[in-house]
Amino acid sequence: MVVNPTPRCACILVLDTSGSMNGTSIDELNEGVVRFLEEVKADELAQYSVEIGVVTAGPAVVLQLPITPAHLIEAVNPFNAGDGTPLGEAVEVALNMVESRKTEYKNAGTPYYQPWLVIMSDGEPTDSWQNAANRASTMANNRKLVVMPIGVSGADLNKLSQFSNRPAKALAGLKFREFFAWLSASMARVSSSASTSSQVNLPPTGSWDSI
Repeated sequence: MVVNPTPRCACILVLDTSGSMNGTSIDELNEGVVRFLEEVKADELAQYSVEIGVVTAGPAVVLQLPITPAHLIEAVNPFNAGDGTPLGEAVEVALNMVESRKTEYKNAGTPYYQPWLVIMSDGEPTDSWQNAANRASTMANNRKLVVMPIGVSGADLNKLSQFSNRPAKALAGLKFREFFAWLSASMARVSSSASTSSQVNLPPTGSWDSI
């Protein structure tokens, strides 16, 4: 049920928590997500406009956080790494969440910005992923969704790019916190834009990408 009339922007994180993320990578990822939540909640407008969901892939697909208004999120349980990267299934879960939430917005008459889907992986999917990639990229091409694939060191950027209408970006080193700081700043810009259909100039990505 959507009761707040503020225009909404849903942001779903699909995060690779496979065994290769074990150690420093999973620790940095956990810290980055905590920072993201804190910074969105600290923004006077974004905390009521941005809604966040989290799905992890590895070893199984886990819905860590249903799509929830930022100001109502208390915490997300720390992620643990395990073998397997069912990224295709995780993206399907996330896309279903997006479609369901958009239906709720429409039924409530709540305006909304294009939802965002962030896909972050350090490898490649270990399940059947092509259908999910095609579905996500089609939605992106039709301006129904902003899909941002992010490759951590070791990622197959070619496969990640197939989930979107834009090339996957490579994370420099373990700059998870820098990426999530950028993402929270982007969410703040989206939520303060004049129109739900207007183009938004996002912050530069130089603080975290490897190009």
